[in-house]
Amino acid sequence: MYYNNNTIIYFNGDFVKASEASVNLYGQSLHYGYAVFEGIKSYNTGGGTKIFKAREHYDRLRRSAELMHIPFNYTTDELTALSYEVLELNGLSDAYLRPIVMCSPNMSLSKGKESYLAIEAWEWSNGYMANKMRIMTSTFERPNPKAFKVEAKVSGHYVNSILACQEAKDAGYDEALVLDGNGYVAESSGANVFYEKDGKLYTPAKGSILPGITRATVLEICAELDIPTEEKLFKPEEMRGADAAFFCGTAAEVLALDSLDDVPFTKNWEDSLSATVQKAYRNLVVGKNLEEFKLQLGY
Repeated sequence: MYYNNNTIIYFNGDFVKASEASVNLYGQSLHYGYAVFEGIKSYNTGGGTKIFKAREHYDRLRRSAELMHIPFNYTTDELTALSYEVLELNGLSDAYLRPIVMCSPNMSLSKGKESYLAIEAWEWSNGYMANKMRIMTSTFERPNPKAFKVEAKVSGHYVNSILACQEAKDAGYDEALVLDGNGYVAESSGANVFYEKDGKLYTPAKGSILPGITRATVLEICAELDIPTEEKLFKPEEMRGADAAFFCGTAAEVLALDSLDDVPFTKNWEDSLSATVQKAYRNLVVGKNLEEFKLQLGY
């Protein structure tokens, strides 16, 4: 579903067929999850194909590599230009891009000596989750922030996400809500979370979460629309039965939640402030002016 015999990727300095690219079986990335990556979306807008928040994503990729002591010399502008070329070579517009920085062969537990960049892309017009999801509080916790660089997007961190997500699916739910080591809500297996109560949106404070670019965009939208927000620590008990809630992330975009631990969110989604944020985000990613959206709402 991700590639075929004609798919072109950028890999280690060249544009090559995905089916012909290979990695070294002795690399640190394969053995230890020692790689950093990004998830980025492009959209078919009125002004052509546009990558949403390309600078923010590639600045974070470079920062992740720095935090992980992985040598990486590409600039944000170079990475952005390469991404547009990958999209053009594959005839893609509404797409998901996956740049990943992998390390060279090294079986010792030491910092990377050399890195290899791959940029892959495939068609993706929908998020990877379904709207109105039933979620459960996971028994898995987010890693201790003193044990990892949680603000870096690191391949190995996502084993925790796989375990939490699969546990939820095996129990008949759509996704997991993962807590930190102190029992406070952190995020889902692969997205940030907001809940709405009494005309205000709440989201977990930084510390044990990956502070997502979509999360930051949602906070910007709320500021533009005069929707009150607060970043704070809270337990799942406070979130259960709230007016509304949603997950947000590059792939997920803004997705409504139906219930937490079988306790429904109480407000009709279309009547919620969260639904307004969802519509504003969708307008933004396809290149529409947020000011026009505000006029439609009567701001």
